[in-house]
Amino acid sequence: MLIVISAPSGGGKTTLVRELLRTNPTMTRAVTCTTRAPREGERDGVDYYFLDAASFLKRVQAGNFLEHATVFGNSYGTLKSEVLGKLRQGKDVLLNVDVQGAAAIRAQAEDEEELKSALVQVFLTPASLDILRARLEKRGTDSAAVIQKRLGVARQEIAQWRHFDYLILSTSIEEDLRQMQAILEAESRRTTRSQIPDV
Repeated sequence: MLIVISAPSGGGKTTLVRELLRTNPTMTRAVTCTTRAPREGERDGVDYYFLDAASFLKRVQAGNFLEHATVFGNSYGTLKSEVLGKLRQGKDVLLNVDVQGAAAIRAQAEDEEELKSALVQVFLTPASLDILRARLEKRGTDSAAVIQKRLGVARQEIAQWRHFDYLILSTSIEEDLRQMQAILEAESRRTTRSQIPDV
């Protein structure tokens, strides 16, 4: 399965992805590309594939990315070869992307049966913007103005939830993980993913 998880900023997707990887040994994260400089302790090919801007642009022009975006002056993208390579090894691949990235992956999957049959899209969000605001304030990493901006973007992102296969209303780490595991269990039982019983 190619599991795409999207959420507004502060929605809990990074935590959910970390918990999924910790509790599902057959699941792997797709290593994405970035043009930003490595941070201390980050390793090329493990945390990210670190590319210069010209190499990144070449890959964009060649159609190598499932999705890509530029955020705060740095480009990020998920290589199609990275995802397909891991799927073909029999691994479930986890992607943590914004709603635009999810839309780009969805569009590519329409044209590629291998991606389409693997794709499982989950949107994660708190039940209200007030809860999201409280989470962003509790994080303590942003000014009031930045939080207000994030909430404006979040409102637009949350409006896209109907384009996903599943919606999880985030309440706690444990409950979000339980709901996600139930989704994965159900998806793994789809007849399109099952072996024919020996009768």
